[in-house]
Amino acid sequence: MPYVSQTQHIDRIRGAIEGRLPAPADSARLVSSWQRSFEQYRLDPGAVIGPRVLTSAELREVQGKEEAFLRASGQCLTRLHDMIRVADYCVMLTDAHGVTIDYRIDRERRSDFKHAGLYIGSCWSEREEGTCGVANVLTDLAPITVHKTDHFRAAFTTLTCSAAPIFAPTGEMIGVLDASAVQSPDNRDSQRLVFQLVRQSAGLIEDGYFLNQTTQHWNLFGHSSRNFVEAQPEVLIAFDECGNLVAANRKARECIPGLNGPRHIDDVFDTSDVHLHDIARTDAIVGLRLRATGATLYARIRAPLKRTSRSTAGVTDSIARAQQTDSQRTLQLGALGRFLHSADKRIAHNAAVALRIVGKRLPILILGETGVGKEVFAHAVHDAGARRTRPFIAVNCGAIPESLIESELFGYAPGAFTGARSRGARGKIAQAHTGTLFLDEIGDMPLNLQTRLLRVLAEGEVMPLGGDAPVRVDIDVICATHRDLAQMVAESSFREDLYYRLSGASLPMPPLRERADIRDVIEAVFDEEAQMAGHVLTLDTRLAERLAAFSWPGNIRQLRNVLRYACAICDSARVELRHVAPDIAAVLEPEAANQRTLMHANAHATPYDTPHDDPSDERARIVEALTRHQWRPNAAARALGISRATLYRRIAKLGIVGPHRS
Repeated sequence: MPYVSQTQHIDRIRGAIEGRLPAPADSARLVSSWQRSFEQYRLDPGAVIGPRVLTSAELREVQGKEEAFLRASGQCLTRLHDMIRVADYCVMLTDAHGVTIDYRIDRERRSDFKHAGLYIGSCWSEREEGTCGVANVLTDLAPITVHKTDHFRAAFTTLTCSAAPIFAPTGEMIGVLDASAVQSPDNRDSQRLVFQLVRQSAGLIEDGYFLNQTTQHWNLFGHSSRNFVEAQPEVLIAFDECGNLVAANRKARECIPGLNGPRHIDDVFDTSDVHLHDIARTDAIVGLRLRATGATLYARIRAPLKRTSRSTAGVTDSIARAQQTDSQRTLQLGALGRFLHSADKRIAHNAAVALRIVGKRLPILILGETGVGKEVFAHAVHDAGARRTRPFIAVNCGAIPESLIESELFGYAPGAFTGARSRGARGKIAQAHTGTLFLDEIGDMPLNLQTRLLRVLAEGEVMPLGGDAPVRVDIDVICATHRDLAQMVAESSFREDLYYRLSGASLPMPPLRERADIRDVIEAVFDEEAQMAGHVLTLDTRLAERLAAFSWPGNIRQLRNVLRYACAICDSARVELRHVAPDIAAVLEPEAANQRTLMHANAHATPYDTPHDDPSDERARIVEALTRHQWRPNAAARALGISRATLYRRIAKLGIVGPHRS
């Protein structure tokens, strides 16, 4: 609910714009933003709908473009959240367009923040949401606190947001760091400490991104005190092999005159007695005199990280890997990183094993029931390896007719058979060249083709159907099946030599009902489906508990379909049991499911379609429900098993008047 009534908020906004009412704190920026929101973007200050949220596919595309930015910021986001989480703040990182690409939030407050629109994938541009922390930073390129009724839209007047810009080494803004709370003291002075922490953290992210983007150059780390050069350098300067300045961080540009234009490092520092390249080799801290002011800056020089010799490349790479943070590793590993940190020890073990063997030319066999996510895990393994940019070709051996599977897998030469393409066709194995071939349901592959597949694995070449010359292929192979291949070998329905060739590493995936992290899986799948629905949704706690207790014979695939249906038909901000398909609801909670089924059956009928309906009884039921729920329409509609719109129609038809209008 808005912090103030919609009418009060609208009057205050219009009054400040027209000059009739006093402006809020930081008036120049806020009133200017209010005016743009109202006059230029034609936004409604009384709107109570949350922000637009990207779909999962759209979010992945945006995050993919910001990989280096995300890698540089992950540890700082976690650190900032650790400092302010006790006061119920969440931390968000947006790109330069206001799209939330990363965030930190306490699990127990997740629902509250999502309901307020503070969620990954949410969009916070001024054009869409009006005055808010992120939007004002994007517009003015300066930090700000937007406190409660400072927001343009009534939907956000419970929020307090402190935000700061993050700039690239080129000076271009690349994102915004924001700390927001759903509830906070009315006095905006209570936000001063959080505001300073956000500004400080944004600077740390800038410096981390600076170093990430300038690894190919010489880097100078400086501070006015020798003791802080190693611990917390303030000045960062990058220069090329010839000494030409390439970039400098904000602190350097503030305290060293003339860094904004093309300069040589010798024009900035008096280097007559030292050679900066020699300083890098000794890793010493030296005092450099600034030519413009005569002050001393203590500095250390780092040589380009990409200029390592072959003899030392391995050592340098090992040091770099050792210095990576957990959040950076997780980001680089992508989906496999999430498996690696699973609360289910079996899933985490499988991910750890896969991480060690990926790229080692060792076939992987993933075992598990249908729907447990074998292909998702296989794709995660592919994305964690050196072949992540190469093809990932998936083939379901059980879904292709036996008469076509040979040509699908191995391809065929021109004119190989009647109906063949005149130019022939590359098979799936050839398409996977330099990448990964994923053979799902390998246990359903016909015996005669198992022999040919064995040759591909042994010789590294494939013979197209009707061809006269083999084609060399370089592939990693991952297979999956729900069958017991060892038993099939004993029954002579699967080749023993192929079984041993494929099972270089066997990774059993537990069914969803047995996973210790089932609640995390439900939450992750729900988040993806809610994003696909295109608006902010939260999962009812009671429904989440019932979902976690369900046996899920169809595993994650069944769970996804159930949640996709619920998100699609949800008519409120919270997905509840009444939104679940009747057949599943009947298992989750039979009594509530019966009510849900009756509601569904009556959805297309008027209240009095049959002669047995008594309007006086209907009126009494509605008045009783409204009274019991303090005349709150949403709660009363849920109690009656009808939608809010239906309740309003019946109230109007029966002439029911609330106590506040009598």
